[in-house]
Amino acid sequence: MPMSDDLIPKHRRISRDLQQAITAGRYAVGARLPSESQLVRQHQVSRPTVIRALKDLEAQGVIERRMGSGSFVRRPGAAAAGSTRQLGLLIPGLGHTEIFELICGELASLARSHDYSLLWGGSTHPGQDSDLSLEQALEICGQFIERGLDGVFFAPFERVARREDVNRQIAERFRQAGIPVVLIDRDLGPFPKRSDFDLVGLDNMAAGHLLAEHFLKLGCERIAFVAHPDSASTVDARIAGVREALARRGVELPRDWVQIGSPSDLRFVRSLMAGRRWEALLCANDQTAAELLRSLQQHGSRVPEDIRIAGFDDVRYATLLSRPLTTVHQPCREIAIAALRAMLDRIMDPTLPSRSHLLTPTLVVRESCGTYLGGTNPRQPPHPIQPAKPASRRKRAS
Repeated sequence: MPMSDDLIPKHRRISRDLQQAITAGRYAVGARLPSESQLVRQHQVSRPTVIRALKDLEAQGVIERRMGSGSFVRRPGAAAAGSTRQLGLLIPGLGHTEIFELICGELASLARSHDYSLLWGGSTHPGQDSDLSLEQALEICGQFIERGLDGVFFAPFERVARREDVNRQIAERFRQAGIPVVLIDRDLGPFPKRSDFDLVGLDNMAAGHLLAEHFLKLGCERIAFVAHPDSASTVDARIAGVREALARRGVELPRDWVQIGSPSDLRFVRSLMAGRRWEALLCANDQTAAELLRSLQQHGSRVPEDIRIAGFDDVRYATLLSRPLTTVHQPCREIAIAALRAMLDRIMDPTLPSRSHLLTPTLVVRESCGTYLGGTNPRQPPHPIQPAKPASRRKRAS
């Protein structure tokens, strides 16, 4: 039984009708098809739906789309110009963020296995365009649209002024061009708000809750959270998770338990350590924790004897610090797999509702949290959590 038209996605109905018109001879080889605007009016659909239909016909070798000219019927059997399917990566700070390097490396390999090439920023080479300004990102956005990419993976800007406006501007430009967007790691705006774009990343609220619970089991209740100014929405989610864990335990939080500042600034570090107010410092990420660890050493404070520390991400150098870092592991390969699946689903059916793919966090216990102090804290549980194997010895996903 043939499928009802109501059950067929709109872009497929349009491509089917155009294919039938071409087969019936209504449009001869080399003939120009109706413009996108004409097809929008004719089928009463959005421009992105029309663009998706035309891209499908182009991928099948039925038509040729010429930038600035329109869509034309191709000769059967002729090689399609620029028929390679392409996805793009728009990842600000790629060269300075280890988890993005790992995620993007996995994405490149996975994309090839699905017959897609992957453009890294404004180039075809990993590591180039790794420190984008807002203006450069907008320029690359225009280049991706001009190339007619099949989809773009975008990690929104953090720790820069105007980031929310530019993040939304970039995402909306892709939407208007009919190019699917999958957000990596973070959303366009502040937590807990969600945009209507697909998002793939760690469940950061659960991660914050998990880490705080660990410190509560160690007997720590005077916990502060340390972050740089203007951090990403993921950090706000981690803070919310920590707050929830402490609230469930009935721990009363002082107003300044979230400490915003530069962990490399000794004045900031001295204020953290003044009066021995805190038993543990949970850092927004491993980089922040590493900076803070160095500053504490300069200050003369011992980790974990004087203060306990933890981070998020489980980057490679977390085991190489003077005190190996307790942290929450980022499942980079799994994030890449989920991101590509979300992209393929979105390309196949642009009408799908927006979705969030949040992966389960895993705690990695090392020396910096003081688990192995051997009872120096009278409230420490009698059976400490067992240590994780060093990152260098843990089995890496292939």
